[in-house]
Amino acid sequence: MWTFLKIIRLNRATVRSLNPLPRGWTVVLRRSCSSASSESRVTNPSILRHLTSKITATGAITVAEYMREVLTNPVSGYYVKNDMLGADGDFITSPEISQIFGELVGIWCVSEWVASGKPKVLQLVELGPGRGSLIGDILRVFHQLQSVLHGAEVSVHLVEVSPKLSQLQAQCLAGEYTCGGEDELVYRTGTTHTGLPIYWYRSVKDVPRGFSIFLAHEFFDALPIHKFQRTEKGWREVMVDIHPEEPDKLRFVLFPTPTLASTTLIHEDEKRQHLEISPEGGVIVQKLASQIAEDGGAALIADYGHDGTKMDTFRGFRGHKLHDVLEAPGTADLTADVDFSYLRRMAGDAVVCMGPITQRAFLKNMGIDARLQVLLRSCHDATTRAQLIHGCDMLTSPEKMGSRFQFFSLLAPSPPLPVAGFSELGL
Repeated sequence: MWTFLKIIRLNRATVRSLNPLPRGWTVVLRRSCSSASSESRVTNPSILRHLTSKITATGAITVAEYMREVLTNPVSGYYVKNDMLGADGDFITSPEISQIFGELVGIWCVSEWVASGKPKVLQLVELGPGRGSLIGDILRVFHQLQSVLHGAEVSVHLVEVSPKLSQLQAQCLAGEYTCGGEDELVYRTGTTHTGLPIYWYRSVKDVPRGFSIFLAHEFFDALPIHKFQRTEKGWREVMVDIHPEEPDKLRFVLFPTPTLASTTLIHEDEKRQHLEISPEGGVIVQKLASQIAEDGGAALIADYGHDGTKMDTFRGFRGHKLHDVLEAPGTADLTADVDFSYLRRMAGDAVVCMGPITQRAFLKNMGIDARLQVLLRSCHDATTRAQLIHGCDMLTSPEKMGSRFQFFSLLAPSPPLPVAGFSELGL
């Protein structure tokens, strides 16, 4: 009980005492890193030619293979070539909308570290850190809480496959950095503006072992999925093929016989008619669960998602609008809602799973209303005040991001309960 009370005291105090808006912060929807306009990406014919050649040679491909090629192809992949975030990109994320989001996540990280007994080593690991906005806000919180984190060896570890985004992250987060070789596990290292060591990796398996707080914000929804349809003959996999009448277009087809994926990935008690499963997401969650169980730590996953209820959620985004997933591949983001029931099953019994709960519930539990009032009291610019209020409304309104995004956590066995963010903070 004492540990829990200490966590609550830390949360309430930090929500109220973090410094006000940084001087010069006047636009909530744009951060310090520039963004390339999506209007310049009208077509990406190289990806389409590559896909049609592959299908012509080997036959229809899985949706997972299609997503992998479109998003992370090393030559023309959407994530490899573009900076897709922000008001000028294809979508905007919660950390880009308001600094409060990252501040509250930062407080959550410190709370979990305190609840774990303040281990000497604290690795802050983010999967798919975008332009670095979230981790940047968290590092500012860490810097302001140096008295709490005193004695801990804090380091930052970013898992990023996009060379373009990793460069932007380095420019935003690091005072100085150096690049490693193509084949090195750590392909970039540096020192953050607050003096912490920071490292870049292409895979989470390359992150060193040790007590770690893992963050995955809008990461799992972009991992490749297999799509399945229940038929009279059993489960069949949805594939991507060339349109027979228009050779420069693609279409979905149903594979006539069972595939390896349809016979191994679907749970025997499944009741839905249509399924989307990301085995890659399952493998990553198993990796996180194993490391948390053995080395301590926690993981916080925030994403579009559901608890095993939705069916067909595969969609594309370009210029902040829905986009046909098979049209002009490589020019739009592809995403599918995260099935948290699947992630929970893959995590197993070695860790404790919390959630999913809505983003609104998590942020309210973490004290977003109190933090907003602190910022408003210290801000006298009418435009900035309006942006702060608008940003919090965007994050928490059920009609906006408040219900669309879900929070899910993996914790070491027998964590102190209740857990910050997943229960309302005490006064």
